[in-house]
Amino acid sequence: MVGVMVRSLIRSDRDKNRMLRYSVTGPGADQPPNGIFIINPISGQLSVTKPLDREHISNFHVTHAVDLNGNQVENPIDIVINVIDQNDNRPEFTHTIFNGSVPEGSKPGSFVMTVTAVDKDDPKTANGMLRYKILSQNPQSPSSNMFTINNKTGDIITVAAGLDREKVTQYTLIIQATDMEGNPTYGLSNTATTVIRITDVNDNPPEFTTDTFFGEVHENRVNVIVANLTVTDKDQPHTPAWSAVYRIIDGDSTGRFSIPTDPTTNEGLLTVVKPVDFELTRSFMLTVEAVNEVPLARGIHLPRQSTATVSVRILDINESPEFSPNPKPIKLEEGLPAGSLLTTFTAQDPDRFMRQTVRYSKMYDPANWLEIDPVNGRISTIAILDRESPYVKNNLYNVTFMASDNGIPPASGTGTLQMYLLDINDNAPHVFPPEVEMCEKPDPNAVNITASDPDLTPNAGPFAFELANRPSDVRRNWTLSRVNGHSLASGIYEVPIMITDSGNLPMSNTSYLKVKVCQCDHHGDCVDMARIIAAGLGIILLFICLHLMEKKSPLLFHL
Repeated sequence: MVGVMVRSLIRSDRDKNRMLRYSVTGPGADQPPNGIFIINPISGQLSVTKPLDREHISNFHVTHAVDLNGNQVENPIDIVINVIDQNDNRPEFTHTIFNGSVPEGSKPGSFVMTVTAVDKDDPKTANGMLRYKILSQNPQSPSSNMFTINNKTGDIITVAAGLDREKVTQYTLIIQATDMEGNPTYGLSNTATTVIRITDVNDNPPEFTTDTFFGEVHENRVNVIVANLTVTDKDQPHTPAWSAVYRIIDGDSTGRFSIPTDPTTNEGLLTVVKPVDFELTRSFMLTVEAVNEVPLARGIHLPRQSTATVSVRILDINESPEFSPNPKPIKLEEGLPAGSLLTTFTAQDPDRFMRQTVRYSKMYDPANWLEIDPVNGRISTIAILDRESPYVKNNLYNVTFMASDNGIPPASGTGTLQMYLLDINDNAPHVFPPEVEMCEKPDPNAVNITASDPDLTPNAGPFAFELANRPSDVRRNWTLSRVNGHSLASGIYEVPIMITDSGNLPMSNTSYLKVKVCQCDHHGDCVDMARIIAAGLGIILLFICLHLMEKKSPLLFHL
């Protein structure tokens, strides 16, 4: 306050017979903030010249001095001036709007949040002592007093039951803070807004929108949605308390269906995950249950509406005929003549209730050996079977047939006949190699030959070799023993050799061995093949030593 006198009059006990002068120095006097305090130099009366603000400066330290004609009479003394608080500040909330939350269904006495206000006045006096109270609640449902506040601490708690997020999602409270310990007459007040959000708990189970759902699907289809199952859930959307999980609890013992959840709509998508056969099962009656991703709140139980029935009808389609077994193996000898019946290869039509006709045809027969009866599936030969054919691999020959029904649209399936051909002695041996070279001099004069036969053991070697009877001069000019003193002239010779295999009912063949006799160098290599070829055939005695070997028997020729 301005002009208020300091309570104590500060005078020296030496001013009774002297004219002393008083002065003050320090902050608030002759130092910033200057001029707040002044002293009457004659009477020593200390006065305030400007308003004081305790919240700005709560006390001042000044020095009091006494002098006589400029000379110090006494030692200076320190004076502490305390500014006494007045209730000149309203409470201020730390936030204009406070935000809090509490789970729905909370019991009375549950802590919600704390609001805080401050007052610049002296907290040790009533001026700075605050009290809180709730002025209003919106909405006033289900009660106008759902909350209470601790008037000293500002803690807000629930005071009534009935918080239900599905009915009221949030409450707005107007909170008042008053100083002077809440005195409505003398205290200063202020208000703030508190928004209390009611958080969701899983107190609402999912409920199907109908007792029975219907769907249909064609047989043999997989990953197809059969029906969309819809539920309602009053909990907060897209939370674990809202998201539904579907389970099949009866009617699907073989696990042919599953129910994933559409994350956007929360619908259950009944889906076929294993093929269904119309001929075995024409319908399914499923019992399904819907629950949430998190358990229900304590005391909440699944109602009857959380279970539903799904009726699924299976639709028939025209299925392909099926050969059985597939592939079908058979074992038979090669050499069967055309027109021979091999086997019957038929297919079954899974569509037992359609009464369809199946017809057969040939799809793949690279050697064109077989035919199939289009009506009864009988397979016959139209050519001689040959195990040595290039189309036969490891004694196996595969033919593919097709079975087609007369459905709309038609359906077809394929089957493979796997023929294992047994060898017979149907190939005569041949000399190998068909052409050899010999030197015309007696030494060296040996070559080795053998025989080849595409048949298998025991229809191949060991082979028997002998000279043919014709032409008539063969045995005269060629022999199996050496005659000393003879040599071969250079030339090309064809020696007929009859070879017989070891088969049951042996087969024989006369092969011509071409022998090139030439002059040789010291390495035994021919050096005049051009002259030999030009000379043609000459006649001279050939001495042959024959060695028999199994399968491919080498034949040793000597001059």
